[in-house]
Amino acid sequence: MWSLAGERYRVGDVDTERDYAMKVLIGLLVLLLSVAAWGEGRLRAAEHSWSLASPDEKLVATLALTAPSRVPQYPAGKVRLYYRVEHGPPGERVEVLPWSPLGITHYDADFVDGLEFVAAGKVTAIDETYSLPHGKRVARRHLAQQQTFVFQNPQGAKLELVLRVANDGAALRYHFPGSGNTARTITDELTGFRLPADSRAWIMPYEKATKYTPAYEEYYRCGVPLGTESPYDAGWAFPALFEVAGGRRWVLVTEAAVDGSYCGCRLAKTAPGGVYRIRFPDPEEGHGQGNFQPSVRGPWSTPWRVVMVAESPGRFIESTLVTDLNPPCLVQDTSWIKPGRVAWSWWSDHDSPQDYLKMAPFVDLAAEMGWEYFLVDANWTLMDHGDVRQLAQYAAQKGVGLFLWYNSGGEHNIVTEKPRGCMKAEEVRQSEFKLLRQWGIKGVKIDFFQSDKQDIMALYHDILRDAAEHEIMVNFHGCTLPRGWERTWPHLMTMEAVRGAECYTFASEFPVKAPQHNAIVPFTRNAVGPMDYTPCGFSDDKYPHVTTAAHELALAVVFESGLLHFCDRTSAYRELPPEPKSFLRDVPVAWDDTRFVAGEPGRFVVIARRNQDAWYVGAINGEAGAAQIAVPLGFVGDGRFDATIIGDGDDARSFASRRAVVGSGDVIELSLRPYGGAALRLVPR
Repeated sequence: MWSLAGERYRVGDVDTERDYAMKVLIGLLVLLLSVAAWGEGRLRAAEHSWSLASPDEKLVATLALTAPSRVPQYPAGKVRLYYRVEHGPPGERVEVLPWSPLGITHYDADFVDGLEFVAAGKVTAIDETYSLPHGKRVARRHLAQQQTFVFQNPQGAKLELVLRVANDGAALRYHFPGSGNTARTITDELTGFRLPADSRAWIMPYEKATKYTPAYEEYYRCGVPLGTESPYDAGWAFPALFEVAGGRRWVLVTEAAVDGSYCGCRLAKTAPGGVYRIRFPDPEEGHGQGNFQPSVRGPWSTPWRVVMVAESPGRFIESTLVTDLNPPCLVQDTSWIKPGRVAWSWWSDHDSPQDYLKMAPFVDLAAEMGWEYFLVDANWTLMDHGDVRQLAQYAAQKGVGLFLWYNSGGEHNIVTEKPRGCMKAEEVRQSEFKLLRQWGIKGVKIDFFQSDKQDIMALYHDILRDAAEHEIMVNFHGCTLPRGWERTWPHLMTMEAVRGAECYTFASEFPVKAPQHNAIVPFTRNAVGPMDYTPCGFSDDKYPHVTTAAHELALAVVFESGLLHFCDRTSAYRELPPEPKSFLRDVPVAWDDTRFVAGEPGRFVVIARRNQDAWYVGAINGEAGAAQIAVPLGFVGDGRFDATIIGDGDDARSFASRRAVVGSGDVIELSLRPYGGAALRLVPR
């Protein structure tokens, strides 16, 4: 629906010409009265508002082209474009995002002050179904309402704002319809997200540029007051989670569908008035290479600015909105894309990729456990006692596929690990992928991007395009945040962008921080895309873990990733008791459904995932005290299930297993040790 000077009309209503003319006349009279009030300094002549509701009518986003009389905290005497988001049934709606600023500028045009409304397009109902070979659920449906609004600046240049509202969130993007090949550099984007004053934030600092950063590998701040200043000038990273309205609503802010026509963005360091504003990358990112301001040619669109809303933060664990907002799949034949479990030698021995004899046992382990892959990590070009082609042949005989590590550099990093120089230039990259396919290599892990500038966003997509041509799966590391690209490129299996288990090998603070961290990222980082945390380390590396063995086992389900890298040494898995070992043999990585069961960010989380008819449940405790957690089984549906429940044993490094026959009306009680966990498998009888 839309409105002119306060009078609303529903698109598609059938009115007589007389009634319609009367409404238009009333609207014009109101507009003239507003002009007469100009001298009051309220600029009402420019005031318009438009509201768009989700298909279930519980989420409403409203645009307003208005003066300070409507939004008093913004600049006096300026007519600007704002938006707000409300959630709840009619008559009970909660304002989860109060009036927040919009606007964008490039070198030869300003779309901030003095905008005029031109037209509103028809409301379009979006009903899309698609499937992916991995993720929260294979079969997906995206329902939403979308409308485009046209504005012009005082010079007559046009700007379109596209608004889309789904049941689980609202998204908006700027579109410039102009044609031509003239490059326009975007100097600023004024988009902001204003949260209510009593909100709390679960938010991660965006790293300053160094040799190895930014890489989205900081810790989330847990429940900090609204407006808390980032410790780094680089600001705050997406996604940002907020508790609003006294815990009655939750908001997750992020972006989606970033391609090579724009940079990846984040939030500013400060949030005056509770407004978190979009900001561009720092010039120093990517070893100073590339422009930190995006340069575009028309027509073009910005990425989607996404505001997910729910009554519980667990809804974000289930949501696929970020993926839904991306373009459809560009890979015609996806039969070669196969998610799977991966053995990995680097965690326990960083030099192992340089020795064939150290890696062969991990191939053997993968074969024994029924895992699909083994990852050959950095510096495999320096391998002794054999080479990667021999290892690929050996693995193939065992029914195991190989992934190979690559340095993404390029001039955008100075990391020396090899091979490097194979992924930046298209001709070299194409030649490398062709060779890998000849060798029977299944995929690549590409590392050390260190930038969210436009040139690196384009590089990600170029790599994915060329990898698809040669049927090579992709895992990005040292990389940006997922933004839903796996819909367009389903061979993008996973991405790092998280402080993961590798930190047990070099970060002394990680063991103490990991339990709370593990209980936050399902609601934040992993909510927006697959996450290569490399879990299930049962033994100790340089810095011993304080999480229990059952906590580590549960991460195989709590964290979602199209490639599940098991990080520990071969002996750690071979020496597991029968039940945990069987669990790791069976646990899938592609899911038909994902359900949030219980939890609070930073405290604990219980997640259930279904593969065909079997359900897997992971529960972790992020706190130093023991926890009693009830798991109601309503999600399993009809029938009876044989349940295997693997929890904490008599000490932190042991397991306790039990079996039960259960149904949807039952509740499983879990007793979790401090930093403990439990893993469940439920199979139909």
